[in-house]
Amino acid sequence: MNRETSLFSGRPSELIGQQIAGYRIEQEIGRGGMAVVYRARDLRLERTVALKLLAPELARNDTFRRRFTHESRAAAAIDHPHIVPVFEAGETDGVLYIAMRYVAGSDLRHVLDREGPMPPVTAVRVAAQVASALDAAHDHGLVHRDVKPGNILVSRGTDSDHPEHVYLTDFGLTKKSLSLTGFTTVGQFVGTLDYVSPEQISGKPVDARCDVYGFACVVFETLAGHPPFLRDDDMALLWAHQYDEPPPLTEDRPDLDPRVDPVFAQALAKSPDDRFPSCLAFVAALRAATTGGGKGGATRQPTRVDRQLPGVGEERPKPPPRWAQPVFVERT
Repeated sequence: MNRETSLFSGRPSELIGQQIAGYRIEQEIGRGGMAVVYRARDLRLERTVALKLLAPELARNDTFRRRFTHESRAAAAIDHPHIVPVFEAGETDGVLYIAMRYVAGSDLRHVLDREGPMPPVTAVRVAAQVASALDAAHDHGLVHRDVKPGNILVSRGTDSDHPEHVYLTDFGLTKKSLSLTGFTTVGQFVGTLDYVSPEQISGKPVDARCDVYGFACVVFETLAGHPPFLRDDDMALLWAHQYDEPPPLTEDRPDLDPRVDPVFAQALAKSPDDRFPSCLAFVAALRAATTGGGKGGATRQPTRVDRQLPGVGEERPKPPPRWAQPVFVERT
């Protein structure tokens, strides 16, 4: 079998049941232009994992391989309850792979597509979990660069006060990594443009504040039902991120306190210097604006989505053994 063909030719069934680097592939659970993610069985520790297989052409680029190993190690070193743990990263038969915790449930993209805008109490609760993950990554010198609903996983929570548990994923495959392989050039980006910061578009150096911008775009969408900028084509969207002021959220959500509008205006400022210094600072300001009376969202009656986000499975996977530390190996 030609492994490169089977990975990205649109015939994922060819890998079902096969073993790769000690993992037996069970089911495809997601794919993009540069990777396919499978639910797999770790045959050594007898646990279910999410196994991401990167496009074979990435493994042939030495620069990417080195950065992939470095960033995967950095992500695995972060022990945080809202970052998907990386168990192992390596190479086998010319294919780079990452084994991560399997999260039962759905991603935020599917939740929003199915249910639409969230009540403010739910949106803030979800946002706080993502913000804590991003700030923890920033403290370790990692900038995500691709914060979007598809990289936010939603699983069942522990009790009525914590009806969902949110994870941030996909640190190991960043736009910076891909730019070093020739897959991205000036004016091109991996994935959607709905959440990209102005400095990424202009090619300027980025830091944690670019994640504040992308994260604010995501939170805006959880409340409005769409990202802040809607344009007919990619060039118009790029222009809007760089030069247009974000629309007031209250145009879509008149039930919210008008104080939410300046909060988003600051988070989506064109200059990084004018944004909140951290994601949690943005969430704190948003929480204050949505719980402070007036038209505030705290006066809304609880709805089904307040109690538990849909798409969150009833069964939760068993957590991995705490002693199973990430191991990085190269297999040929």
